[in-house]
Amino acid sequence: MTATPAPARRDVPRDQTWDIEALYATPAAWDAEASALAGDLPTLGQYAGTLGGSPEALATYLNAREALRMRLTRLISYAGMSASVDGKDAEAAARRDRASSLGSVFAAASAFDKPELLALDEQVVRPWLERDDLKDHAVMVERIWRERPHVRSAEVEELLGQVQSPFSSERGIHPALVNMDLDFGTAGGVPIGQGNVDRLIADPDREVRREAWESYADAHLSAQHGMAAALATHVRQNVFMARARRYPDALTAALAPDHLPTSVFHTLIDTYLANIHIWHRYWDVRRRWLGLEELREYDVKAPLVPSPEMNYAQAVDAICEGMAPLGPDYVTQMRAGLTTERWVDWASNAGKRQGAYSNGGARVKPYIFMSFQGGLGSMSTLAHEIGHSMHSWLSQHKQASSVPRYTLFAAEVASNFNQAMVRRHLFENNTDPDFEVALIEEALSNFHRYFFIMPTLARFELEIHRRIEAGKSLSAPDLNTLMADLLQAGYGSGVTVDRDRSGITWAEFSTHLYSNFYAYQYATGISAAHQLRAGFDTDPQGAQERYLQFLSEGGRLDPLDALQAAGVDLTTAQPVEETFRVLSGYVDRLEELLSQRA
Repeated sequence: MTATPAPARRDVPRDQTWDIEALYATPAAWDAEASALAGDLPTLGQYAGTLGGSPEALATYLNAREALRMRLTRLISYAGMSASVDGKDAEAAARRDRASSLGSVFAAASAFDKPELLALDEQVVRPWLERDDLKDHAVMVERIWRERPHVRSAEVEELLGQVQSPFSSERGIHPALVNMDLDFGTAGGVPIGQGNVDRLIADPDREVRREAWESYADAHLSAQHGMAAALATHVRQNVFMARARRYPDALTAALAPDHLPTSVFHTLIDTYLANIHIWHRYWDVRRRWLGLEELREYDVKAPLVPSPEMNYAQAVDAICEGMAPLGPDYVTQMRAGLTTERWVDWASNAGKRQGAYSNGGARVKPYIFMSFQGGLGSMSTLAHEIGHSMHSWLSQHKQASSVPRYTLFAAEVASNFNQAMVRRHLFENNTDPDFEVALIEEALSNFHRYFFIMPTLARFELEIHRRIEAGKSLSAPDLNTLMADLLQAGYGSGVTVDRDRSGITWAEFSTHLYSNFYAYQYATGISAAHQLRAGFDTDPQGAQERYLQFLSEGGRLDPLDALQAAGVDLTTAQPVEETFRVLSGYVDRLEELLSQRA
């Protein structure tokens, strides 16, 4: 393998980068706005004690607050995006920290509003919310009233707002270690970086895969104690905040803002464990296909057939064709975002952090961050992220900014739905057996991340919170042993586990575990997505209307209610069970193709 060093950020072609200048033309413009906002945020204090005076007074405050919040969101978007594309850019990191501090100032300056709104007579204020100048704030106000048992006094709320920035510092420490300080070594002579590690772990050469997987894990092991301290700090903060707001535990506190019962979380985990044998069967089929005596962790994504070539333009075409059932308006806007409007930063450059995400872009553009490596895997990632971005685009064009944004619970539905729809299109329009195998591999790779790794991380997250709640400690050996045990259960006897290196898997998710019970939502999301996709087989017109309505709602409805209106009930195990049947079908077909080859 010939080493191809990633280019410096400044050398990346412009058409492979996002149009971040639509937010601020220059870093200097960002600095000027940050200074201006810092001066304006304290003005919110003048409204304290006035919210119940009249509907006009309430509208004046809420509109002023929303205007400042949107300015803050824009600053945060730019700062985070700049830091993502070049982890070694110290100025970008400083802007991100400054934006976080401004967030704390905003939280403290507006801390009086929840206690004050809760003190108002709901019978008097509720009719006010029907006025034109208040109706777009109604959902937020109603949800504040719903939080009544967990909102503290104005003084306590101000203090909780002020600690947001220092409480979030550990979320920057872990990614900084990973993206700036760790040396991941080489695999096959190629320097390992966040932008290419996934590709190297899926290399056809088993020795390259082994080197990449082991070196990446070893680098994280070298910093395991610092990362463990950061994660333990985060968990203690979650537990503290749950107790400060009088929740029985951290899980309940994390799910409460979205009005989600904890039974949704536990139903997912119980259903996963009841169907874990499907994964055990898959490991055996994969081992036999690869002709190995034993399957190792670095063989889990080894290609069964050569991956079809697919460049960025071809990926865009495939996605647009797959999403055609949603109608020309959806597809036309999506294609523009992927191309001429430059929503996507898809270049691979030195210093670019790992992973992919969609950023709502403060209602400017719903940006996408990723490193496009070519092939079906990158196409699938792009389909996933454009699902998020189109969710943002549609909801932003249908709902006012003061209507809450869609929740993370709903977000992972839209992203996985796009992948399922594009996959359906490709299966229907390709008859080559090798392409079918490659497409099944892409599907199973996606399922492995969202329907195996994420439920495992969810179990890990629940247990570490329970340990802190019980007054126990969390050291690196504690975390590594727990992670290795959970992965061993998922792999069963089908995969030979390197417990030391598998045990550090938690540290390789330097954002997910700092998002307070986020991981499980990938699994509920992929479950809802596949049930929604199935609707296009029986009632395409009705399915289209219901799904587009779901996207357009944004956060106006609670996520369970929005999904139920679209035809999915995640209070039951049915969507998860049905998605395991989809997984089982892929394994069945792969085994059938294996027998045909034999």
